[in-house]
Amino acid sequence: ELPESWADMQEPLLEGMCFTLKYLGMTLVEKPKGEDMAAAAIRRIIAMAQVGARKFQKVILTVSPRGISLQDADTKEIVENISIYRISYCTTDKLQNKIFAYVAQSQESGALECHAFLSPKKKIAQAVTLTVAQAFQMALDLWEAANAGR
Repeated sequence: ELPESWADMQEPLLEGMCFTLKYLGMTLVEKPKGEDMAAAAIRRIIAMAQVGARKFQKVILTVSPRGISLQDADTKEIVENISIYRISYCTTDKLQNKIFAYVAQSQESGALECHAFLSPKKKIAQAVTLTVAQAFQMALDLWEAANAGR
């Protein structure tokens, strides 16, 4: 449950807000941002997920001003850490409103990847998106504060 004024809560975000989601998959994208690009990428990921018919990995997605951290929900093993500076876009899909997705530049290849996650409820997918947006703002504020003295 999210408190009513959760958008004003900066403390937990500094530590990291956790969400338990199912990882649907990843696809490469051409552009770093855009609603149409994201919607098409999410459709591709869903189509590939339906063909695969495998069980989705349950992950704990933690959002902080440092970025997004993915941890396997069962083994607690870190799957990936994505720096906030490599994330170019995040969204809740308009049609599949339980799906949260973000676009980030791969550390290895430099390619743009769209990663999609299924949340148990529409509200959770929206909360993840808002939390990432809030983390961007905090990271910018912290960066500006750190560089104000220069």
